[in-house]
Amino acid sequence: MSAFIRKSTFRIVLPVAVILTACATAPYTQRSQLMLISPGEENQLGAQAFQQILSKEKVLRDPALQAVVDRIGWRVANAANRPDFQWQFVVIDNPKMANAFALPGGKVAVYTGMFPVARTEGGLAAVMAHEVGHVLARHGGERLSQGLLAQMGAAAVQVGMAGSNPGVVQGVMVAYGLGANVGVLLPYSRLQESEADGIGVILMAQAGYDPREAVQLWQRMAKQDRQAPPEFLSTHPSPGTRIQELERLMPKALTYYRPTPEQVPESTRLLPGIK
Repeated sequence: MSAFIRKSTFRIVLPVAVILTACATAPYTQRSQLMLISPGEENQLGAQAFQQILSKEKVLRDPALQAVVDRIGWRVANAANRPDFQWQFVVIDNPKMANAFALPGGKVAVYTGMFPVARTEGGLAAVMAHEVGHVLARHGGERLSQGLLAQMGAAAVQVGMAGSNPGVVQGVMVAYGLGANVGVLLPYSRLQESEADGIGVILMAQAGYDPREAVQLWQRMAKQDRQAPPEFLSTHPSPGTRIQELERLMPKALTYYRPTPEQVPESTRLLPGIK
């Protein structure tokens, strides 16, 4: 057996052993996940990252808008049934950013640029429930674990090709990086986005918001997303793909939608400042 094969075999066996001993199961979907970080560590990293972000961003001080975000956020959080999380909902003042994010441990932020796209309380519930879906499925920890494994694989390639032509090594490393990104990390990111969509429509329905508002949200997002890269090079599914998948999931989501009479009009009620 050549030195190259011996070294490569050793370095490949190590990541495989890690995979076999670090498996987890995603809630709702029961998908197997690679997890190299504990929930406690993940939540601690989420809290630290949240504070770092807030120290650099302008937090909006609008009582009316914050009250709506808090009401929607806590309804979704109650549906998520994770009282062990330290839930926090923040509005970041950036009208050019039509986005929101959630970090492990229940830290959720919505940029003011998202409100014109969300338009209604149901639309905002779809956004926030999607982000909470990421947290429940531990997508942050999973992405970190995938990145760590990719680094281990790259190190194995470098060690296995020790002594080879430097130009060949560089070419293989470039190909490896592209393959890991496009072939593994990006598809997993798209899978996580779709998974969060599915969890999100169930959560918003359980919280008393019409899950059909999620489809209308993505129809509006599609108009904002005309300059997006090809789907296979994107970390997110295309809006068209998301709409089709949400429509497929809608019959199941609607089985969770049991609003009180007072909650029915809230899904279509416009957000403060939206005309």
